[in-house]
Amino acid sequence: MPKQKSHSGAKKRFKVTKSGKVIINGTDRGHFMTEKSQARKRKLRRGRVLAKTQAKNIKRMINA
Repeated sequence: MPKQKSHSGAKKRFKVTKSGKVIINGTDRGHFMTEKSQARKRKLRRGRVLAKTQAKNIKRMINA
């Protein structure tokens, strides 16, 4: 049986840390950035950690 391929979309959107947590970039970064405050834009730069239940599915997609 051939090996399963990794999910290309998931590889681009998620990153797994050394401790096994899954990091995702926040939303609302596309356009209309002039209307958002500096503090809000600064907070949007940071990634967010996914919940364990979601992280399990994402890891399966990345490491397929």
